[in-house]
Amino acid sequence: ENARELMQGGLDRIPRTARKVLNPSIKLSQTEQFTTFSFQPVSTTLQPLEAPQINNDKSVEEHEIISLDLVNIGDILEVRSGELIPADGIIVDGFGALDKAPLTGESAPVEVEKGDELNAGLVLSRGPVLIEVTAVGEDSRLSGLIDAIHSFKEQKAPIQNQIEKFTAIWVPIVLFGALVVWYFFFPTNNWKIILLLWVVACPCALLLAAAMPHAAALSRASRMGAIVRGGNILERLSKVNHVLLDKTGTLTSGKPTIGSIIIAKGRQRKSSLALAGGLEKRSSHPYAIAVLEYLKSESIKPTSVAGITDIEAGVKGFASGNEVSFIRADMASKHKITVPDDLVDAIKQAKQEGLGASVLTKDSSAIALFTFVHDDTREGSKELIHSLIARGISVEIISGDQQSSVTAFANSVGLPESSALGELSPEDKVRWVEDRSKSHVTMMVGDGFNDSAALAVADIGIAVGTGESVNLEAADIMFPGDEPKMLVDLYDLSVKMNRALIGNILMSVSITMILVVSVINQFYDQLWVGVLIHEGSVLLVILNGARLSGKGNMFSMLYLTMKNLWFDIVQLFKQLREHYFGGDSSNLILPNQNHATS
Repeated sequence: ENARELMQGGLDRIPRTARKVLNPSIKLSQTEQFTTFSFQPVSTTLQPLEAPQINNDKSVEEHEIISLDLVNIGDILEVRSGELIPADGIIVDGFGALDKAPLTGESAPVEVEKGDELNAGLVLSRGPVLIEVTAVGEDSRLSGLIDAIHSFKEQKAPIQNQIEKFTAIWVPIVLFGALVVWYFFFPTNNWKIILLLWVVACPCALLLAAAMPHAAALSRASRMGAIVRGGNILERLSKVNHVLLDKTGTLTSGKPTIGSIIIAKGRQRKSSLALAGGLEKRSSHPYAIAVLEYLKSESIKPTSVAGITDIEAGVKGFASGNEVSFIRADMASKHKITVPDDLVDAIKQAKQEGLGASVLTKDSSAIALFTFVHDDTREGSKELIHSLIARGISVEIISGDQQSSVTAFANSVGLPESSALGELSPEDKVRWVEDRSKSHVTMMVGDGFNDSAALAVADIGIAVGTGESVNLEAADIMFPGDEPKMLVDLYDLSVKMNRALIGNILMSVSITMILVVSVINQFYDQLWVGVLIHEGSVLLVILNGARLSGKGNMFSMLYLTMKNLWFDIVQLFKQLREHYFGGDSSNLILPNQNHATS
């Protein structure tokens, strides 16, 4: 099957080409010499990407850029820093850092080495690595998740409009029932009773009972910034009693920030910060970006560092003749780094708090510790959770991030440890949401590709601030913004809409029944009275629904509704006149041709 066809939808995350190694026996150390790679920033959109061209002339004879549909299982591919992984595979040489956020939601890149598995569509933040292909195209894990999303969406049967079903039965009953009542219970010359019953029993108000609240609520939701697939989605939303929230990117920004900086005794703070900046100034790692942003805020210029190369879990270089490095704290012993006691205690504390930690070293001795908050809480996240709980809705946080990080975040927003689930794969999330949906009406809120299948299987799926095309397909509601509190406002709107809908149904049915009984018992026999009361009930239903559009919008909505109804009536009479009395009707506008009515 053509590679382009395989990359539609979420498969646009996979590049169209791959860098195939022509001589697999040659190791990276023989061809790359730990050069610093230059690459284009990874696109935030989901357009198909080309693999970056080879910049090292020495590598030309060792690699070949080939189309993805020519990649076979067992091929050896090279993936460099900043590149998208073209196929599922196992690392056979090299080490680096993998951005797993799209798949697991982890906010910080994960260190990978020989023997680790890589999945197509993820970004290698730091490399290079050689991978042996295990799956490509439709057989990749990414493709499997896409298929799961489609199957879950297909399992959701469309909600039938019960009102339309009822009226489809009711109208024939009224038409023939009026004749039966007239024939058996009234004088044969009192044919006006037939017209009266037809008028008062017509379900006009009932047909508008759901349409008006739906239209008004959808209009209000769009002004709030939400894109809702339909009024039936809001009906379901009003019944939600259990919410599952993704952490990274939904309740948090997903971008690490500096937590604290601890300088070893006898070392200077400013020079240590400048040295860290010099080591990280060419890196695309999120920790490096956080360090450089901190230096910028402190107006500190990075020190010049030469010979910067990637090492396992960090980088190293030379400054003023001294070997310096910036590495993950838990890898210090492996690199034979001496860590002072004051920094050892700080590293233990950071681990307990679920923080990231890196040490700055000079001549194999740690001189500073940098801790990183993996996620900063979005404004309004805590209020969102408290508001949901206040409305009797249970809340859980589910994430692919480390359990310690998820638990610490849950505690910070007022949720118990039992409501925080970490280290969940996309498949784990689906199983968890499915299980919760058996006993609850569930709402899943997420922002990343890893949430897409869970969004699809939940009763209500909400994609927040996302550009992921698969998320948009899986979700019932899209929130392009990044204000979590708006979810509560949308829930409140859905509850009001549901109440208005139920009120409209009760009101329209009650008035119709009273009118029918009154006609049969001959409490009145004037046609204009029946018409007036009947149309009055229609107006009440319209008003009750239109009020959901909000202050300042109800009257404009009523005006447009009445204007379009009048326009349709006028056009209908024009068409009838032209049809029966002749004339050119080619330029006439048919009803509903250029506008939408109620």
